[in-house]
Amino acid sequence: MYAPLPVADRRARDRLPIPAVFGLGEETREQIAAMLGRKLDQAAAVWPLTFAAQALACALLILIGVVAPSAAGLGVLVPVIGIHAAILGAVSSAIFGLLRLPMLRRWPAYQRNRILMLLVASTSAVLLSMLWTVAHLPAGPLQLGCFAAATGTLIVTAVGVHAVRAATLGLGIGIVVMLAILAGVGVPLGVALLFLGCLVLATRQLARIDHEMELGRTEAAGEGRLAIRMIAEFESYGTGWFWEADRQGRVTHLSAKVAKDLGLADTAVGQPLIDLFRMDSETPGTERTLAFHIASRTSFSDYSVCAATEGAVERWWSISGRPVVDDLGRFQGFIGSGSDLTEQRRSEAEITRLALFDGLTGLANRQRMRLSLDKTLAQNTGPYRATSLFLMDLDRFKAVNDTLGHQAGDALLQQVAQRLQRGIADAGLVGRLGGDEFKVVLPGIDNRTTLGALAREVIASLSEPYFINGASVTIGCSIGIAIAPEDGDTSETLVRNADLALYAAKADGRGVARFYSDDMLTGARTRKLLEDDLRAAVSQGAFHLCYQPVVSTKTTRIVGYEALIRWFHPTRGLVSPADFIPVAEECGLIEAIGEWVLRTACMEAARWPGTVRVAVNVSPIQFANPALPALVTSALAQSGIAPGRLELEITEGVFLDETASSERMFRALKTIGVRLALDDFGTGYSSLGYLRNAPFDKIKIDQSFVKGAAEPGNRNAAIIKAIVTLADTLGMETTAEGVEVQDEIDLVRDLGCSHIQGYVYGRPVRADEALLQLGVEDATATASGFKVSRAPRTKMLRSARIMMDGVRGDVRIRDISTSGAMLDGLRIKGNPDGVEMQIELLEDQMVAARVRWARGGKAGIEFHEAFNLDSLNQGQGTRLRRAG
Repeated sequence: MYAPLPVADRRARDRLPIPAVFGLGEETREQIAAMLGRKLDQAAAVWPLTFAAQALACALLILIGVVAPSAAGLGVLVPVIGIHAAILGAVSSAIFGLLRLPMLRRWPAYQRNRILMLLVASTSAVLLSMLWTVAHLPAGPLQLGCFAAATGTLIVTAVGVHAVRAATLGLGIGIVVMLAILAGVGVPLGVALLFLGCLVLATRQLARIDHEMELGRTEAAGEGRLAIRMIAEFESYGTGWFWEADRQGRVTHLSAKVAKDLGLADTAVGQPLIDLFRMDSETPGTERTLAFHIASRTSFSDYSVCAATEGAVERWWSISGRPVVDDLGRFQGFIGSGSDLTEQRRSEAEITRLALFDGLTGLANRQRMRLSLDKTLAQNTGPYRATSLFLMDLDRFKAVNDTLGHQAGDALLQQVAQRLQRGIADAGLVGRLGGDEFKVVLPGIDNRTTLGALAREVIASLSEPYFINGASVTIGCSIGIAIAPEDGDTSETLVRNADLALYAAKADGRGVARFYSDDMLTGARTRKLLEDDLRAAVSQGAFHLCYQPVVSTKTTRIVGYEALIRWFHPTRGLVSPADFIPVAEECGLIEAIGEWVLRTACMEAARWPGTVRVAVNVSPIQFANPALPALVTSALAQSGIAPGRLELEITEGVFLDETASSERMFRALKTIGVRLALDDFGTGYSSLGYLRNAPFDKIKIDQSFVKGAAEPGNRNAAIIKAIVTLADTLGMETTAEGVEVQDEIDLVRDLGCSHIQGYVYGRPVRADEALLQLGVEDATATASGFKVSRAPRTKMLRSARIMMDGVRGDVRIRDISTSGAMLDGLRIKGNPDGVEMQIELLEDQMVAARVRWARGGKAGIEFHEAFNLDSLNQGQGTRLRRAG
């Protein structure tokens, strides 16, 4: 299709000289020369017919002159026509040779064009001369026939060379030149020149159009070759390819690379498209098949297909296609393209694997476990959907990471995963949630006996030693179990309840499995309510501090107070710190509460005498915070008290993660100048090794060792003595906590304790009352409460037989303990203290005792040896008579 050149190109073309326009100059461009060569070839293809027409015309003219010379007066025609025919034959032969002979065809196109122009001009001149001759014949049919023959020859000649614009121009020039020779200068010549000018202009315009078309065709051909080359390159090395099919859906073109992958390198063409490719029915948007689109002649896009032929490589492609119609709207077939999806699908599969599987252990990850649990619970196979869930947490895993490094921890997790998979086998799906947390989904199992046995087997298997980098490692495992639908019919509910069961398993000492029960949820909700109330209390400042005195055993003076936090809830009443402090540690409020306690205690202690210290408890979470020294310094500066008056009480829990950061914290606190006390000594989980490095000023002996220490036969006194000896050796003070009975004061003093703290010297009081205590008798503390320690009493009403001075009798036992009993119905004259007696507590077994007091028919007795109360309930061979 002809398309005009741009304006700039047309202007450049209009400036070309005439020879260049007609292809007669040596400067003719390569594209124009190629076009000129093709036009010369076109003329060469037609010229034999032109030559034959010329010969036929000459033969007719000669025949007419020979047959009827006398009748038409044509006798003179034969010689003249013969001369013209000879000249015309020679010129036409020259043109034939110029156009057809291989030797001459090798000449440059512009040279051949020049010669052809001259030869055509000669031909037209000869033909015009023949017409001139015929025009002078007598009028009649023979003249008209001769004129038609000559004119027809001229027309055929013009048609034969019309493709060559210079030859057409030469045809007109030859006619004008011959007309000037024959008619001279005059009107005919003028008319001829006028039409020659028109011919020149028209031919020149046609030549320019030829140039435009040739340049456009050359450009299009170049673009087409580039497109073909680029497409070939794209098909060979890229992921894209092309295909074409006829009206029946048979392949007419298929990129060679895809044909090779299909195993049909030479036979793909002609095969039905639907026999070459198979669709991926799982891909969204591919509900309709290729066969449907081929039959319905509809477009399709981005269909995922794979090879459907035998011997094909495993590849996936995306294929698109559309129907092709001609200019008349008739369906011609399909044309389309495709791209290779193999690597993309592999990448997607890898992404899916990474999204659904744990990268370290290869187990299912949190997302896949959630999807699996949702799918299992959603299966409506009947009215009852039995599904069980294990939530597992490794015990002592953190110690492995801290001591052997994270690489060893990763290796341990991989071995744990292998043991878990072997232990669960085909019973369920094992997954890792992250860290040392694992989950197991067990569909179709709800028998508690079976689940309990499986859980114990898993715990036993995971508790076996592991060998990592030449070291033997032993850990444990705790498991929480929830069963659907009994414990929840949704994944969220089931996971929550299994987590509550796991929490209970850890609270029961770890290394065990616990089934979910409703009271666990009740406890969790209670903790949640307590947490919400605690947050409100922190924001509203609902806490206050009480202070319990610490008394010196040497001077019985108050040397300090321990700050104890109190929370009076508007509906719960007084909430024990043992209830809300663990909750504060779990929900992250302990640091805010601890800071408030520290600052408040320092501010209130600033009102006390300068020698009285204040002790503040520090949570392990606070101790792990690097900002603690700055907080302590700020509290001291704000209150103005000396650093030595502040005593920070730290529990053994800070040594569970004994690292260099702990040592740095101790050094930083001691640099400030505060005192450090080890609280609840002996009840933690650490060894005594930390006492060699931790710079403690005091050890506080837990009340569990103090309580009952004054009772005969109690071994707590020996433990207290050992702790005091250890502290003295290390240059530390000791405080006995929880002293409640006055005889314990003498005991702990005799054992060497330097300080006493407990109800025996008063309960915790507000800061104002503490200030009053310090102002009474030079802060001397006064003991109160029971004077003598005694074992816990058990209330009862039982009869028993006694013997005193050889006299037997019956009494009733009101209460009893391991050390003595209170009797009802025993009257003794005189001083009863020290009177010996025997009492039948067990059938036929008399227990020796002495009377300690007696009044109003009641008496208290003390056994010579501690009595085992459990023997009262044995019931075989022994019994205690009931009263009355």
